Amino acid sequence: MNKNSKVLALKYRPNNLKDLIGQTVVSETIANQIKSNKIPNAYLFTGIRGVGKTTIARIIARSLNCINGYEKLCEEKFCENCKGIINSNHIDVLEMDAASKTGVDDVRDLIEFSRYGPTSSKYKIFIVDEVHQMSKAAFNALLKTLEEPPDYLKFIFATTEIKKLPVTVISRCQRFDLPRVKSKELFEFIKKISENENGKISDDSLKLIVKISEGSVRDSLSLLDRALISADSNKEIDLNEAEKIFGSFDKSNLIELFSAIILGDEKKVFDIYRSIYNQGIEPKVFLNDFLEVLYYLKNISHLRVEGTNFNLNDTEFNKIQNIAETIDNEILFLFWQFTIKTLEEIEIVSNQNIAMEMFLIRLIYLKGLSKTNEIEENEINNINADVDNYKKNNDINKSKDDSLDAKNKTIGQIKNIIQEKKYSENLLNEKNIPEKLQIKNFEELINFCSHKKEIKLKHELETNVNLVSFENKRIEISFNEKLDKYFIKNLSAKLYQWTKDRWIISLSKESGMPSKKEKEVIEKKELFEKIKKSKIYEKVLKKFPDAELIDIEPNLDKKND
Repeated sequence: MNKNSKVLALKYRPNNLKDLIGQTVVSETIANQIKSNKIPNAYLFTGIRGVGKTTIARIIARSLNCINGYEKLCEEKFCENCKGIINSNHIDVLEMDAASKTGVDDVRDLIEFSRYGPTSSKYKIFIVDEVHQMSKAAFNALLKTLEEPPDYLKFIFATTEIKKLPVTVISRCQRFDLPRVKSKELFEFIKKISENENGKISDDSLKLIVKISEGSVRDSLSLLDRALISADSNKEIDLNEAEKIFGSFDKSNLIELFSAIILGDEKKVFDIYRSIYNQGIEPKVFLNDFLEVLYYLKNISHLRVEGTNFNLNDTEFNKIQNIAETIDNEILFLFWQFTIKTLEEIEIVSNQNIAMEMFLIRLIYLKGLSKTNEIEENEINNINADVDNYKKNNDINKSKDDSLDAKNKTIGQIKNIIQEKKYSENLLNEKNIPEKLQIKNFEELINFCSHKKEIKLKHELETNVNLVSFENKRIEISFNEKLDKYFIKNLSAKLYQWTKDRWIISLSKESGMPSKKEKEVIEKKELFEKIKKSKIYEKVLKKFPDAELIDIEPNLDKKND
């Protein structure tokens, strides 16, 4: 085949280790091994598609079997061994696709074939691509030969999914992890190739190719090939043309769309989105790019123009910086969650386009919902105060520091320990209290049961006991049918143990006060009703009619500002 008729990915495939891009460490290590004749029994190359796994395998095979030796490896006029390896028809270099040769019988044939020495070269080499597709039985059959092969036999494995390989196989190979090729290096590589091919394509278009290829050399060459074939020979391919060819779209459109969402301009949002949709952009691609913009808005202060993997140009970078200064992080986090949720939901919608438009409308309303006027702010603060008081009164609110974020949990724990220590010192230390402990009211009794770890007694007092009176070592109560039958006996014994006094616990026909748990239910119900009558709740229901109030928490962030 004429070399000029080949696709670029094959035409510019490296023939030696020096031509490899982005794999400097790997190529230097392998070169040193071959020069010093310290060649492992088996190589294992892993990495994403198109970073050079199979290419390196063939270069190693040529380096070991070239008639001229590694130091004078053929570059233009190839020897018979090099020609055979390049064309994949050398008798001693067997290339096998594990996707089609997965069974144990295939491996047995390979082992049988390995018993005979090389015919026309120094080494017999087996190159197995996508080796992770082999069956467990096939791997087990290969283990012994892989560990102690004949001197003339070498294995070279390539895989994109290293985790699927048994550890027993990995441990018998010398492993090389091939990284993605850096954007700058890949850009310079495909720019040089486009010049060699006399292709008229702008730098911005080449940067778009680099972005889409995600560090894969083969992908970038395939995209470049596609662009050069699609373009008019007399006209340079600019960014707009490249976006049409690759089904991508300009980030500036997405940034402008985001600005319109923030401003609440529904018409402009639809106009921009529909122009993007008319370019043939898939909804999933749109959502993923939207997530990318959200990431930049949150982290723009930590990024540099040249460090964003060619995703942003200078103008877009500055636009995002300006928007980021005017929007709160809580809005960005909310948008992020809604976008992730939409990515999950979009598969169940038959018309994904209308799902995307509804997604954008929801974002506009979410942003609008975050803007509250002064009256609403005061109302929210009052509700927060009510909720906070409710929590404190019912002894179910944790330390404020403990609820701010996970980082402050340790501080809250330390405070609790200190408080418990002080409580113990005040109640139990013989030097600081009278010889007899005084329990003055029903609340102190419950707290002391909690301190003494009498959880069952505490539960009965809070849940099943209605207090009628509490005075002078005499407690009068009523109770419900759930009260434990040994409750009075156990409580009397514990009170005598704690206070050294006899207590009288009597039952009353009066209903008594509500139990602590009953009070909590009543107070929470009242608080729910109060919040449901608030203006902010009415506003939420107008914008989200199916919304439902499930629980209430004080907004500690607002209170501490």
